[in-house]
Amino acid sequence: MSALEPRDADVAPRPGARAVAHVAHDDDTKGSVLDPAHRALSIGIVSVVLLIAFEATAVGTAMPVAARELNGVSVYAFAFSAYFTTSLFAMVLAGQWSDRSGPLAPLTAGISAFAAGLLLSGTAGAMWLFILGRAVQGLGGGLVIVALYVIVGRAYAEHLRPAIMAAFAASWVVPSVVGPLAAGTVTEHLGWRWVFVGIPALVVFPLALALPAIRRTASGPADPTAPVAPWDRRRIRLALGISAGAALLQYGGQELRWLSLLPAAVGVALLVPAVRGLLPHGTWRAARGLPSVVLLRGIAAGAFVAAESFVPLMLVTQRGLSPTLAGFSLAAGGLTWALGSWIQARPWTEPYRERLVVLGMVLVALSIAAAPSVLITAVPVWVLAAVWGLGCLGMGAVIASTSVLLMKLSAPEEVGANSAALQISDGLSNVLLLAAGGAAFAALGGGAVGHAVSSSAATGSHPAAFAAVFLPMAGVAAVGAWVATRLHGTEARA
Repeated sequence: MSALEPRDADVAPRPGARAVAHVAHDDDTKGSVLDPAHRALSIGIVSVVLLIAFEATAVGTAMPVAARELNGVSVYAFAFSAYFTTSLFAMVLAGQWSDRSGPLAPLTAGISAFAAGLLLSGTAGAMWLFILGRAVQGLGGGLVIVALYVIVGRAYAEHLRPAIMAAFAASWVVPSVVGPLAAGTVTEHLGWRWVFVGIPALVVFPLALALPAIRRTASGPADPTAPVAPWDRRRIRLALGISAGAALLQYGGQELRWLSLLPAAVGVALLVPAVRGLLPHGTWRAARGLPSVVLLRGIAAGAFVAAESFVPLMLVTQRGLSPTLAGFSLAAGGLTWALGSWIQARPWTEPYRERLVVLGMVLVALSIAAAPSVLITAVPVWVLAAVWGLGCLGMGAVIASTSVLLMKLSAPEEVGANSAALQISDGLSNVLLLAAGGAAFAALGGGAVGHAVSSSAATGSHPAAFAAVFLPMAGVAAVGAWVATRLHGTEARA
């Protein structure tokens, strides 16, 4: 799927740290992301994002049919949350791995695991195997996203980072338009499995183009003259705790039985100390500066993803759309997301960055709140496409702005760890809000729509289950609009 307001105090590298050749210098105001020095790298890493975008849009379109055929509609949310749960551990691992030896190895390992998970899901004969494949994908995705942030922080000067983040967002445009249509067509004529097993073929081009460029510009530790720091085993244990805790909490929320309170309680007991140890101090009270940046990222991503995950299922079961049309109804969101990211990259937005992010979160909240209006049959389906496009416009500005500010507040040798914190907030919020949304969905009879998925008519009988997902997520996004007023400050970094 980043505020550029001037900092009160720029963050300097730790004493003794020296800039190295592949770390971009902030006083360099020349060049572009497509100049000869950056062209191969930019095309390569944007191609990696393009691969992730095709996966997200195509898999989201095929997911309702896969869940029906594998008799797994009642655990539909697990297919999404499994990805985010395992990615939490991988993000912490990737942060340390990248800071110690550079982002090349975690990026390669992540892309390989991502492809392996797609193949496992695509060949699954049972829902639990399908969910396992999504979990393997999550391991790969967590490694990849943190490695990409480290590459951007090292290889691009500060004035180029908004542009490369905008390019990341723009790379979602074609997949958002073509992905749902292609995935829906393949699902209807060849079967949903081909959507999963076909995507790994896209791995070859990003690997061939990006890896040599990364080796030249961003490989190795940030300071090759400094001793290699040992692995922080405490953070690894906390990462395992946050992943296990999120999984247990998701399971407890989905089961809706008194006995499920026990794994849910264990999950909370694991999550609380892990989150406190892995996120910047003051995150949960929205302390100004980096803690609020990290918190906002989680609020925005979690609320939006939890809501969007149920949009295709709602359109298929409640309005009788085919998988192709259900996915295609969200295609405009790719264009508006890229537009929002492009706007935040314009120099004239710098003095108004915080206001832009606040406005973005307001658009997200209104979009999510308006989505369940299509449960009323008199409301045309295109209304959802329109309001979702506005939400994506806001998300494009918010997500890119938080990414840019994180790198602005991080010393070169800390980009990996701080990027991991940002992505943990993103992923953990996805898991928790998907768990909450999935529990509300199941509690109001949402798991009983398996037959409706296969019907061409609007035979779903539990529209309230969908409203119970969207309306609370709109409230969460509204809280994010307040947090967005606290991005500018001097709080200490993690």
